[in-house]
Amino acid sequence: MPSGMIRYWAAAKAAAGITEERYEAHTLAEALAGARERHADRPEFDRVLLRCSFLVDGEPVGRRDHQLVRLSEGGTVEVLPPFAGGSR
Repeated sequence: MPSGMIRYWAAAKAAAGITEERYEAHTLAEALAGARERHADRPEFDRVLLRCSFLVDGEPVGRRDHQLVRLSEGGTVEVLPPFAGGSR
């Protein structure tokens, strides 16, 4: 089973209480399910994940089905909550 790192940013980091953790999963859906289990005692974590976007090995996941997004050995999942600001 592939393993790699999940990195949390901004509100996702605050909700998880950590900056990163390992995954062992074939797909993004499996990795996120494992993260939800590990952080079941932090209800805000699940709420934040629902609003996040994800990068897998530097590529945006966009609207793709998380069950179809394959993870690689030594890969990285970036968990990016919505950011305030930007141009008006």
